[in-house]
Amino acid sequence: MKKSVCKRAAAVVLSMVLLGGCGSDAVEDYATNEGYEETTEAGEAVTTGIAREDIKVGVLYIGDPEDGSGYNYTHDLGIKGMQKNLGLEDEQIERDIIADSDTEEIKTEIKNLIDDGCNVIFATSWGYMEATAEMAEEYPDVYFSHGTGYMSNGKNFNNYFGRIYQARYLSGIVAGMNTKTNKIGYVAAQDSSNSEVTGGIDAFALGIASVNPDAKVYVSVTNSWYDPDKEKQASKELLDMGCDVMAQHCDTAYPQTLAEERGVYGIGYNSDMSKETPDSCLTSVIWNWSAYYTTAVQSIIDGTWDGSNYYGGMQDGLVEITDLASFAAEGTAEKVDEATAKILSGECNVFDGVIKTNTGETVGTEGSTLSDEDIMGGINWYCENVVVLE
Repeated sequence: MKKSVCKRAAAVVLSMVLLGGCGSDAVEDYATNEGYEETTEAGEAVTTGIAREDIKVGVLYIGDPEDGSGYNYTHDLGIKGMQKNLGLEDEQIERDIIADSDTEEIKTEIKNLIDDGCNVIFATSWGYMEATAEMAEEYPDVYFSHGTGYMSNGKNFNNYFGRIYQARYLSGIVAGMNTKTNKIGYVAAQDSSNSEVTGGIDAFALGIASVNPDAKVYVSVTNSWYDPDKEKQASKELLDMGCDVMAQHCDTAYPQTLAEERGVYGIGYNSDMSKETPDSCLTSVIWNWSAYYTTAVQSIIDGTWDGSNYYGGMQDGLVEITDLASFAAEGTAEKVDEATAKILSGECNVFDGVIKTNTGETVGTEGSTLSDEDIMGGINWYCENVVVLE
């Protein structure tokens, strides 16, 4: 049984209109269909539109969406949500699984999708970026949208991501309120050279520090976006050293399942991981990718696609945390609700003011906040309460 604490936080500031709704035939799972606003503003359109019946969407995944509750699974929930919202038939969606390490193979796979009639292509992994950029130049009449990363051409190729650090901050509050050892584990896919991962760790650490200045985040890096063996080993390492709350930026559920086996808490990522670990999952940091996928495809249908990048947040319904577990410590809900209200109002932007790093240096200035560009590409440092294992 869960407490309804900050469910659908974005509903506080937005009135969402869901095409197709969330009735009994809705796609299953917590993070499927939320966050789609029917009316969106657009810049100067660079398309005359594609009729709904002529749309065919190709999607590239680095792993099987049917495996677990992680990254690929959550993106596929977003695609299914978009399909339901827009009333697209099954034959209008084509999914391919391919590693993101070989540019030529990725380009070949994209060409196969285009040969199959796909005129909209979503590439969901960082490693697809350069191949997608090249194919966008070769096929100017096809719409390409790349998840994470930074490249775009402002025409038929854009980039999409979101302010996941907002939800990470809230989950840090949960972790800080529920640890007893003051050791919090974090399995990370990449090291400090990757701002996406490092920014998430820092946002999590800032949330922890806001309620528990004595707690530290212990980070084990796998140096792989998807490696079940390394993720399992990293989780064991952190648990063996006494971490009693486990968080993650990795694809498998090992940090959660092993935490439950050890009788300690977990904080999931990508989708609601309480499905796997109902007795230990305090909350999960989740993406509602249909908020973007629906808006993007609708703009192509309407002829309002303008090639601009997308960077949504809690206000857009793109990111959030799931309801707190009933066994969360007393006072957790109140702290989360307070921080949620500040984020939604703009009073808190997470990376505000002067931030101390774990090397003794500082980042930021009093009275200011880091820019989106800094957060997306300039965070290669760790907060002072972060310890990276060698």
